[in-house]
Amino acid sequence: MKLFFYLSLSIILGLSSCRNEPQTDVALNQDPPADYTIETVIEGLSNPWGMDWLPNGDLLITEKNGEIYKWDGSSLKELTNVPEVYVRGQGGLLDLAVHPDFAQNSWIYITYSNDAGRGSGGNTQLTRATLDGNSLTDLKRIYKAEPNTKVGRHFGSRIAFDAQNHVYFSVGDRGDRDNNPQDIKRDGGKIYRLHDDGRIPEDNPFVGVDGAREAIFSYGHRNPQGMARHPETGLIWSHEHGPKGGDEINVLKKGANYGWPIITYGVNYSGSPITDETTREGMEQPLYYWTPSIAPCGMAFVTGDRYPDWKGHLLVGSLKFNYVELVMLNGEKVLERIKIAEDVGRVRNVKMGPDGLIYLSIEGRGIFKIVPSE
Repeated sequence: MKLFFYLSLSIILGLSSCRNEPQTDVALNQDPPADYTIETVIEGLSNPWGMDWLPNGDLLITEKNGEIYKWDGSSLKELTNVPEVYVRGQGGLLDLAVHPDFAQNSWIYITYSNDAGRGSGGNTQLTRATLDGNSLTDLKRIYKAEPNTKVGRHFGSRIAFDAQNHVYFSVGDRGDRDNNPQDIKRDGGKIYRLHDDGRIPEDNPFVGVDGAREAIFSYGHRNPQGMARHPETGLIWSHEHGPKGGDEINVLKKGANYGWPIITYGVNYSGSPITDETTREGMEQPLYYWTPSIAPCGMAFVTGDRYPDWKGHLLVGSLKFNYVELVMLNGEKVLERIKIAEDVGRVRNVKMGPDGLIYLSIEGRGIFKIVPSE
């Protein structure tokens, strides 16, 4: 594939990796490259939400309605002893991540809506389990957001690991934007960081703050459904659903406030304003925001050598427009947006596989991969 000479372009234009203002005016390239094919991996899945690979190449997949499957390349097997899930609205069995040291500990992590704890309804829980063949054993609750609520939206639920094997996970504002995101004494509208056994890191930003949820890493989020570790800097990036407009890409900073709902570039679905502020001192600006919204879900950085012109750049799935967006970057500067996998369906997740290929989970269809032409 021969796309663009971005390094030369950045030198000519004098672009730096620093950013002072958020970007939103980068046009979407409507004429994507055609030198790849989209191949079916698994058909017939209803809502494949999370996916990750074991060291032997087997693929684990969550179905939102409560199942986990293992695909060995030829057959699909359902795992047993999967915890009971509170399925309501956007809630259910959501993300899944294999521990970086799985070969030594056999741990996997799942997020799902659960009805345990205070209040009626459900909220997001992070659980660790040992994978023993086709069964989960030694299930351990790592974190449970409270209180429960019967509101069926904004569970968040992406999982990522940093280089020190801290586990990060997101919980959306649970539909209570006026109370949860800005209050560090409440769950919801946050991204959390824990040791892989559930202990709270001593350097978490709100350790020792009276009444604070000490697992919080950042706050002021709406509904983050994408997280990925940058392959070079090691920083965790996330994206989140805005309301009508204002979907965001953010680079996570310890203790940072990302502003929701005090500042936003979106409006209510009715078109009425949420706030008249898009900036405020002490609140982070997004790296990029989409207006109109694309309903982002799933994200990954392109790694390996199968897509040489895409390497190091960002993939974001779109639920609303049924494509994958390739966000071409120079550091934290967006150079161009390219539409790939057009009309593939509602993209729930996008990940890099161990074979160096891009994999997509598509609602109502299954798992697909993008194969570059030789």
